[in-house]
Amino acid sequence: MFSLHKRKPTRRIYIGKVPIGDGAPIAVQSMTNTDTRDIQSTVDQIKRLARSGCEIVRLAIPDEEAALAFKKIKSQTDVPLVADIHFDHRLALKVLEGAADGLRINPGNIGSQQAVEKVVKAASEREVPIRIGVNAGSLQKDILAKYGHPSPEAMVESALVHVGILEAKGFDKIKISLKSSNVINTIRAYELLSEKVDYPLHLGVTEAGTLIPGTVKNTLGIGILLAEGIGDTFRVSLTRDPVEEVKVGYEILRALNIRHRGVEIISCPTCGRCQIDLFSLVDRVDQALSDITESPKVAIMGCVVNGPGEAKEADLGIAGGKGKGIFFRNGRVVKKIPEQDLEKVIVEEVKKFIHKPA
Repeated sequence: MFSLHKRKPTRRIYIGKVPIGDGAPIAVQSMTNTDTRDIQSTVDQIKRLARSGCEIVRLAIPDEEAALAFKKIKSQTDVPLVADIHFDHRLALKVLEGAADGLRINPGNIGSQQAVEKVVKAASEREVPIRIGVNAGSLQKDILAKYGHPSPEAMVESALVHVGILEAKGFDKIKISLKSSNVINTIRAYELLSEKVDYPLHLGVTEAGTLIPGTVKNTLGIGILLAEGIGDTFRVSLTRDPVEEVKVGYEILRALNIRHRGVEIISCPTCGRCQIDLFSLVDRVDQALSDITESPKVAIMGCVVNGPGEAKEADLGIAGGKGKGIFFRNGRVVKKIPEQDLEKVIVEEVKKFIHKPA
């Protein structure tokens, strides 16, 4: 029987008020895809992400204008914000002045040793963690030459080199990620690294693609690692609205029985017995219940033959028939409903269910 491994002990850090590591709830993150310099669009997207359950949001900081915008964005949200910076240490200093809750950098490409010292000193004074983000597509030339390709071992060595740079400056508020578009390499890299460090790990499969292939890659990569007890926070990577990343993230956690957020809809794939427009019905109900944070199980089945039986573990649900459907609770039929009222009834019943007296 499948069971989760015990989580590997890691150090505790905080991104804003969100605890990471040392047994804290596994946090779901995402990244804005707006132009950070467009303050209002970025704030609006952060608010949408927050409503979907995103607990930490990362922003790209490509230049000084974006770094200055970061402070204004930060003043308009309570969600912890992480600044993603490459090559120019001055941008890191600027966002730290703007109250960044975290930095995502590679110490090896942020500038000279003196530049790294300035960033580390400023982060240390403000108690702001730094995520060392290793990407298989941008490893150091000497490490690539040593291994011949971005292997898991090469990614781990790159991470340890960067960790050493920060540790040499007396800095230990560190979080690490090792991302590749290759799921197997990603899994192996995190497994190897988890044996060598006790810093919290940020999981992810980078450049995973569009909704379907991206969801599959992320679910396998992140899910397998979480099942092994590895990982303290993660971002699902999709070529999609980042809100979809958060939704997939919570479904991964739900499937592993780690965290539950939002209504769990159980629905059949349909077959020749289905006599209602189940696809459309499920989509409408899903959208109508999208703001609910409680986690009842709701079954929406395409026929009355197996509906209540197959969904007997659901709290409530409906099963469609020709021109009608039945409403059931805990697998027991309660009443018949005209087809045109199925959506209305199930939405109303779910809301009654979550607001019932304890």
